[in-house]
Amino acid sequence: MFRPLPSLGLLDRVLRILFPGVLLLLLNGCASVSYYSQLAGGQLQLLRAREPVAEVIADPARDPKLRAHLAESQKARDFASRHLHLPDNQSYRLYADIGRPFVVWNVFATPEFSLNPQNHCFPIAGCVAYRGYYSQGAARGEAAIQRLKGLDVSIGGVEAYSTLGWFNDPILNSMTGWGDERLATLIFHELAHQRFYVQDDTEFNESFATFVEQEGTRQWRAFRGLAPDNGSRLAQRDQFIGLILDTRARLEALYAQPLTAEVMRERKAEAFERFRRDYRALRDRQWAGDKRYDAWVNAPLNNARLLPFGLYDQWVPAFAALFRQVGGDWVRFYAEVEKLGKLGAAERKSALKALANPESSAG
Repeated sequence: MFRPLPSLGLLDRVLRILFPGVLLLLLNGCASVSYYSQLAGGQLQLLRAREPVAEVIADPARDPKLRAHLAESQKARDFASRHLHLPDNQSYRLYADIGRPFVVWNVFATPEFSLNPQNHCFPIAGCVAYRGYYSQGAARGEAAIQRLKGLDVSIGGVEAYSTLGWFNDPILNSMTGWGDERLATLIFHELAHQRFYVQDDTEFNESFATFVEQEGTRQWRAFRGLAPDNGSRLAQRDQFIGLILDTRARLEALYAQPLTAEVMRERKAEAFERFRRDYRALRDRQWAGDKRYDAWVNAPLNNARLLPFGLYDQWVPAFAALFRQVGGDWVRFYAEVEKLGKLGAAERKSALKALANPESSAG
């Protein structure tokens, strides 16, 4: 049985022994200090805003809809530890209203004729394809600087993230606007990152967490006696991502050609227009005109906007196959995932390919 620590874990054991300050000492240069200062300040603000979910639920002065939403979230939180064998700690048993729609804004950047992201490396999380900012204004400022360098740039708001067990992560107000089931899936996803994480392998980490989220949600629905999701929205999402991945493949082939910048720029624009035509045809012929992705598609497109797609899904079939191999036993599944995580990067990728496509591997 979970027992809460006093004083929010003594503010997570004095902020993990003044962890933000240690980060600053590890870095050189004013730009680094400025960037990491805003990360440390943003994280500290978030931690200070936390309060126990149980207290919010019990307070009649709080918004009744929020109280009901949080009450449902705690059922999912209990299910995550008892049935999905995810960490049993204070994470997501706390609530924080940070007064904005996203907790951070990530800035992605690529060269004009490349899909290779600018990677940024951090002492704990390893290397990732973006820089995160707690202020939308700061993210826009960074994006403007990168555009002046001639890079393709995109900004994406993030509802939630995991500190990988370093702190007790709260349910944020940015996580509460999508309904009870969506909040449950976010909790499953973020707790999976706490359960296991490999430095410098975003595709592995996000695909693992996405599989846990999807299978966890399926089991959560069954546990509550609900009918299985018919999968229509997920199927549409998969088709949409497929179009984006096809566009990425065409752009990668284009950028490998020895063309002048002028011709390359022209054909790049043609590739994005083809994507828009393919999307509209799919929307009108198979989705009965559902326009949920119209705003994204009609906004200006560039390499950086394509970066997040595929990162969260690439190895989901491999993890699904692994889950079947262990007979749906979560404990055995996590043990096998940890074995994969200990492999070298090339060997791990080869093992995932074999899981996802056993026939081609056998041949």
